[in-house]
Amino acid sequence: MPPKKPQPKPEAAKLIPVAPPPRRIPVGRSAQREPQPDRRTNILLAAEKLFALRGFHAVSIRDIASEASVPIALVGYYYGAKHELYHAIFESWSPAIAARLEALRTVSSDPDPHSRLKRILDAFVSPLVALHQHPEGQYYALMAARDLAAPTPEADRAHHEFFDPLANAFIDALMTTVPQASRGRVAWCYQFMLGALLHFLTDQRVERLSNGENRASDPAAKEELLAFIAGGFHAVLDKPSAQAPVPHRPARRGASRG
Repeated sequence: MPPKKPQPKPEAAKLIPVAPPPRRIPVGRSAQREPQPDRRTNILLAAEKLFALRGFHAVSIRDIASEASVPIALVGYYYGAKHELYHAIFESWSPAIAARLEALRTVSSDPDPHSRLKRILDAFVSPLVALHQHPEGQYYALMAARDLAAPTPEADRAHHEFFDPLANAFIDALMTTVPQASRGRVAWCYQFMLGALLHFLTDQRVERLSNGENRASDPAAKEELLAFIAGGFHAVLDKPSAQAPVPHRPARRGASRG
């Protein structure tokens, strides 16, 4: 009986299991989140929540690791130092800022100055109010509001990289509605309306002060906020600028008294 011929061995490559491709971390916060975020995403979300609720200096790396349910070493492995993780949160939202800039460019093409102003103010207020009401963005909106209202050195990089370009774009757009106004006056108005918006997003007293009639950050109050901002904008910029006061210069010692 002839001996059996040895069967050819399978190719080595077929014996090696192929690893699935790495899961892509959702940067930029798309509308649909993965059903089971990986540990890197968990760290980012945990840090965002804690920074929003407590501020940068009141949160430790250990706190973030505990909130994310990951080993503490993974926080540094993925993001480096705490201030780098802090910046990564703002960076993850940069597509949302880019979308606001694109929407602003569309609004700015409105030929009617009064309609254009209303649309610019709405483009400034509505996205953050909507974001604050959504589970996806409420902590980011609160974190951004906290850092703009009380800036920290750690937030300075994010301000220069993300918020200043957005502010300058809105100031440029606002100036097209009041060509007689200087950039300095429009910049003041921008800061005033930013303050009103930030207070609206972070205030917790209105329910108590209204004897329960109002709810904090109630989106139904957005129209009142917009009307308030528009009224202030017109009150300041529809009138000629006051003459700048002459700076007071104290008399030099030893000068002749005449």
